[in-house]
Amino acid sequence: MVVLVNSKQQPLEAGTTVAGLLESLGLARQRVAVEVNGNLVTRTEWAQYKLSDGDRVEVVSFVGGG
Repeated sequence: MVVLVNSKQQPLEAGTTVAGLLESLGLARQRVAVEVNGNLVTRTEWAQYKLSDGDRVEVVSFVGGG
């Protein structure tokens, strides 16, 4: 299957979860927010939320500073 991650095509195995996607992108341990098809997916849902072919995923990293 293919999903769009921040507007770029990302091939994934069927049944991949948000947590699996973040791990494959090297973002599993970073502070990020994830939105799928315009809906926020909370961190507690990442391990269970299965992505589907054609989903649009937005991943935003939090950056500190001042």
